Amino acid sequence: MINIGIIGGSGYTAGELIRILMFHPNAKIDFVYSTTNAEKPLSVAHQDLMGDIEMNFTDTVNPNVNVLFLCLGHGKSISFLKENPFASHTKIIDLGNDFRLINDKDFDGKSFVYGLPELNKTSIKNANYIANPGCFATAIQLALLPLAADGLLSEDVHINATTGSTGAGVSLSTTSHFSWRNNNFSHYKAFEHQHLGEINQSINQLQASYANELIFVPNRGDFPRGIFATLYTKSDESLEELLTKYQAFYKDQPFVTVTTENINMKQVVQTNKCIISLMKKGNRVLITSVIDNLLKGASGQAVQNMNLMFGLNETTGLHLKPSGF
Repeated sequence: MINIGIIGGSGYTAGELIRILMFHPNAKIDFVYSTTNAEKPLSVAHQDLMGDIEMNFTDTVNPNVNVLFLCLGHGKSISFLKENPFASHTKIIDLGNDFRLINDKDFDGKSFVYGLPELNKTSIKNANYIANPGCFATAIQLALLPLAADGLLSEDVHINATTGSTGAGVSLSTTSHFSWRNNNFSHYKAFEHQHLGEINQSINQLQASYANELIFVPNRGDFPRGIFATLYTKSDESLEELLTKYQAFYKDQPFVTVTTENINMKQVVQTNKCIISLMKKGNRVLITSVIDNLLKGASGQAVQNMNLMFGLNETTGLHLKPSGF
């Protein structure tokens, strides 16, 4: 059994991790760390776990766990690891943004691998430290990687993507209150979202010559979870040629499906899936990508990475059912 510690246990991503791992056939949760809820039952923060798991939060750690999941706010993983050393054999999966960029991947003798399995599966299998991708970054990269792999990105890419309220985290802010969010819609961080760095990094990993702009407008939706992303750019390839390239790129990737049908977010919410739809109009290709921001965009992908690191089938514990209605 893989002995697991979870840090930052009261947030949305930690709640999803617990839900997956408590039914994972090869996993045992050793501790869930939360200074604000220490000694309280997990169901205090995650009410849907009531009756499923009898465990309390703790404010102490077991430094000898097999794998540590960091579910902390962005920029807080480094300070936590400085204050809390773990055994040399402990593998670490960080769900924050501290180690995602090449210039930030090395820390205290540890070198973090960017954890997008559809791009870096071999490296993930051999890694001890993983920087889990961001949610918007996952949806957008999966939409663009097949084009970059064939050197087909030659123009700016226009991106419009909408995420649910859970993308803002569990702490309240003006724009996450129900009275503001309900029946409302807005954009934020237009053209300068923090995930652009990791997206560009992955694109250049496959197509080093790409120097155009990713023009990204992120939106807040009035729903709890999911990401619906639409991207368009110029392409001389026919729809049939693009479909063939996408299907070939993802043929060994169990969580990615490519289609030319119209898709919707309910097809992926509550799952670790990404569905990509292709459409062609004149010399423009429209790519639609849908994921669950808390699963394929965070905790599900983290467990997928854990499975790869420990030599398991990457789908283990991740056969999850979408909510179609």
